[in-house]
Amino acid sequence: MHISDISPHSDPFGQELLDLQHAAYAVEAELIGDDRIPPLHETLDALRAEPLAWLGAFDEDGALVGAVAWEESPDEIDVNRLIVHPGAHRRGIGRALVEQVMARAAGRRVIVSTGRDNVPARSLYERLGFESRGEREVIPGLWIASYALTA
Repeated sequence: MHISDISPHSDPFGQELLDLQHAAYAVEAELIGDDRIPPLHETLDALRAEPLAWLGAFDEDGALVGAVAWEESPDEIDVNRLIVHPGAHRRGIGRALVEQVMARAAGRRVIVSTGRDNVPARSLYERLGFESRGEREVIPGLWIASYALTA
């Protein structure tokens, strides 16, 4: 596996990234019992409009198997989405992507949110040293858990 900077603005790569995102969030929707996760329904134009930096993880055949996107400010990095192909779970892809973002933080706080009932994602963040910042209901019946890693 190798990790590199990517962009949803390249064709046909943008569609490949969107397809991966939809597949990954479909798994989360099953885990949390709710399909109202905005990236699950995002269009390619909407994905490209987001002000996000991206890293992609590629397997030995060059196929995109995971990606992470974030926004950053002088004080903080906000991990906006972490997506792994459903056929590539449990291979350390998500961990490697988050670790890359953590390395780029350069002393800044890193924050992330995930579905409250997404136990695999929550366990990953906790194993990486993120601390819970609590849970909140973002729309009726849809709960997220927030985490922070302070340098």
